[in-house]
Amino acid sequence: MSILFRRIQPAQRFHINLRYIAHVLKIPLSAIVRVECWAYVLFVHRRDKGGQFISYRTLNRWTRTIARMIQTSPTLEDLMKLGYWIKEEAETFKEKYPPTVLDYWRKLWAERRDELIPFC
Repeated sequence: MSILFRRIQPAQRFHINLRYIAHVLKIPLSAIVRVECWAYVLFVHRRDKGGQFISYRTLNRWTRTIARMIQTSPTLEDLMKLGYWIKEEAETFKEKYPPTVLDYWRKLWAERRDELIPFC
């Protein structure tokens, strides 16, 4: 489990509705029987093909949560740690993060860094 995963704790903190899950899976809402929030993934019981796993990392909520963490970093030191954790996360789970998401986080990180660096 990555440091970001331990900090975010998506299984305990994310409240995801069935309509959103149907949208992510591109299936009708009626095809979902039940959803279980496991520690590392969501398990969706489907009428049409049994079960399917969804990584929390692929959800918009995950992207927004990390963006919020960047924007609210209280100190430059905290922001640097967060940047390191994001870099590790992106290298470990390359297939989960499209370049657009990484670019978005980089932009936010640079903006926050500039806010935290004292002016001379």
